[in-house]
Amino acid sequence: NDLTKEFGKIIAVNNLNLKIPYGVTYGLLGPNGAGKTTTVRMLNSIIKPTSGSAQVVGYNIITQSKQVKINSGFLPETPGLYQKLTAKEFLEFVGELYYLPKEVIFSRIDELIDIFDLEGRENDLLEGYSRGMKQKVCLCAALIQDPKIIFLDEPTSNLDPAAARMVKDLISDLAKKADKTIFICTHLLDAAEELCDLIGIIDDGILKVEGSPKEIIESSKAEGLEEAYLKIMGETRTEDLLAW
Repeated sequence: NDLTKEFGKIIAVNNLNLKIPYGVTYGLLGPNGAGKTTTVRMLNSIIKPTSGSAQVVGYNIITQSKQVKINSGFLPETPGLYQKLTAKEFLEFVGELYYLPKEVIFSRIDELIDIFDLEGRENDLLEGYSRGMKQKVCLCAALIQDPKIIFLDEPTSNLDPAAARMVKDLISDLAKKADKTIFICTHLLDAAEELCDLIGIIDDGILKVEGSPKEIIESSKAEGLEEAYLKIMGETRTEDLLAW
């Protein structure tokens, strides 16, 4: 409710209001610097809002931040990996950060390695993994405690087309098979249109429009999401790009 974050004189997120039903895949779209990452970091109780508040799976992001973190998974745009650990060792380490019992950790690791098709490589050092495989391990880490909601910040950034396709397929499968809410931040319109049930478009920290991809396309009288996005963003972005 009216979630706001200021960094000095800069308003990164301005009176944001969201209501996301449980079990949907929600995409927050916008250009770089629009406020997407700041929004996710607030919703995941990593940073505190300047004003306003929010509840994530029933917990207040300010007063119940520990419960929010326990019940949510987070894949940052640039995740950190310990390259000298194996995938299995890294996931065990992450599980211990959540104080999960050993037997639960090992059970979850086995389950996730199977889901993300990492069998036969789980005991290899992460430094020998491709970017796509490293992203798989990061997704496993975000899911290790079996969270009710998972936040994905630009999950296909810095990946080649084949690896990006693989990650999108994994997210799509996760959305279909797992009883979870998935919150994706991206500037890639094709990924959002393909993966998301609901979309919000944010710019300069302000939520400009929200709805299903079909609703946004129809209300904008556009042929597709890309055209709708450009119409919603207006001519300002085009002028900025031409000036640059």
